[in-house]
Amino acid sequence: MSDIDPKQFRIETEPYYRPVGNEIEQFSAAYDVRMPVMLKGPTGCGKSRFVEFMAWKLNKPLITVACNEDMTASDLIGRFLLDINGTKWQDGPLTIAARIGAICYLDEVVEARQDTTVVIHPLTDHRRQLPLEKKGEVVNAHPDFQVVISYNPGYQSMMKDLKQSTKQRFGAMSFDYPASAVEVEIVAHEAGIDRSVAERLVQVAERSRNLKGHGLDEGMSTRLLVYAGQLIGKGIPAQAACQMALVEPLTDDLDMRDTLQAAVSTFFPKLSSSEDQAA
Repeated sequence: MSDIDPKQFRIETEPYYRPVGNEIEQFSAAYDVRMPVMLKGPTGCGKSRFVEFMAWKLNKPLITVACNEDMTASDLIGRFLLDINGTKWQDGPLTIAARIGAICYLDEVVEARQDTTVVIHPLTDHRRQLPLEKKGEVVNAHPDFQVVISYNPGYQSMMKDLKQSTKQRFGAMSFDYPASAVEVEIVAHEAGIDRSVAERLVQVAERSRNLKGHGLDEGMSTRLLVYAGQLIGKGIPAQAACQMALVEPLTDDLDMRDTLQAAVSTFFPKLSSSEDQAA
């Protein structure tokens, strides 16, 4: 048993999430049978927000791990640490989640090395166990425990992908940027801006997404649209807000930046911020 209080990992306030299909019902059914779930989709399309919403809806603790190329298996499962009394074992986030029955969300899992991600294998099949070899312990996962991973297939290569032995332990759900009307609703709500401004931001994003593979690795994400809307809501002129939140983060190529800024100018002619909000 763990002495960690699961309440610290619970999401108390409902996160805003706008469903675009039957993803809520699918995830709920997967959780009922404790199926590990893999979320696939482009950057900033709502994967992490969806996991937060589902943890809130299911009333389960959520432990999120932002994966990176320097992450080791010990970072996930735990390690011995020195303190004033000698050595002491400290559980990692995956072990804590398995002990307390949390949803463990491994965000952008392919960023971690393959020799690191294989430690989840015994937790994602019929065994539902986590061997702590250094400690000489086998953790039997709490009945409420579930593993959820996410990644962006658009960035993957043969050198940076999940092994088939990992992929085939998960049920998978594909995410994408929502339809225009839904995305407008999301941006207007999240940024607290007028719907007409949100509509123009979404139109700019759609222009950029048409350039994917033609000078851009990714188009503008819903997340970036919310950032731009928040800046506009704070009185920043629309073109400057879009330059900061939409154009500059997307590319360092000067010609491509000019192309994106031209798209911004099409939908946001130079007006004052007050005129923008009223438009």
